[in-house]
Amino acid sequence: MPVFCRHNRFEANCPICSRERAAANPLPASSSSRSRPASSVSRSPSSQRRSTGVRTRKLARDVEDGYRSALVPGVKATADAERLARSLAAAAARLEFPGPYEAVAAEPDLEEATWLAFLLALIGPDDADAKATLLKSRPAWSTGELGDFGATHAATAASYRAWAQRAGGQSAAFTGETGWTPVRRFSRLFERLALPGFGRAGRFELLATLGAAGLYPLEAGSLHLGGEDATTQAAKRALVSGDVILLDRRAVALAEAARIPLAALDHGLQDWNARGSRSPDPGDDEPGALANIRAALGL
Repeated sequence: MPVFCRHNRFEANCPICSRERAAANPLPASSSSRSRPASSVSRSPSSQRRSTGVRTRKLARDVEDGYRSALVPGVKATADAERLARSLAAAAARLEFPGPYEAVAAEPDLEEATWLAFLLALIGPDDADAKATLLKSRPAWSTGELGDFGATHAATAASYRAWAQRAGGQSAAFTGETGWTPVRRFSRLFERLALPGFGRAGRFELLATLGAAGLYPLEAGSLHLGGEDATTQAAKRALVSGDVILLDRRAVALAEAARIPLAALDHGLQDWNARGSRSPDPGDDEPGALANIRAALGL
């Protein structure tokens, strides 16, 4: 039965009584109206990036001054182009006879000279102390003993020796087929030397050294770029492409315009990229080659 309130209205229909009941018995707050804990408050994108702990470092570059060359589209400063020219000239001079390592060209025994070139390439051109130790100890191919050198490189050296012995010796392995051109020989041997622990840099250095020393007819027709190799990264910076085929084409065009061996770009690009703002030492390059390179780059 309906009940009248003190306002002389049906209690169920009285707006005044309804407000009083609502104040006395508040409804639970909805989930959408609840305040969120501080930990769930959305953060700005910048604060999220800071919280990851990841930091990026921008590689130093010379100030762009309007320099442009179609041969090296990634080089946009004259000073950078000058350093590239000097690095390429020094690399070209490095491949003049007797090559990077005079001891290789001077060794009268072809098997021992080839073995020494392999060990030097396995070390790499930048470890001066290890090279000096190796040249002093001169592990012999005939004995297979590596001495202290074997502590680090024994597995790769063993793989190389097995590869050469399957061909009947190093000279037979590097000579390959008599019908091969020097470019073909370089390419086929680069593929065949893909041994454990012997990456692109070592293989290219070995073949370039053997060719420069006059031990085998070898000539690079490609830089064989790929992966995280230092020369590949330098080529990407200077020649501006992530496609190794296009990078190779641009490298060939640069070498032809500069009138230097394509193989010189292997060490030259890597050296240029690693030096940053430092120039190669005066006298490391060959004046004639430097003049040709500077002319090609429009310097």
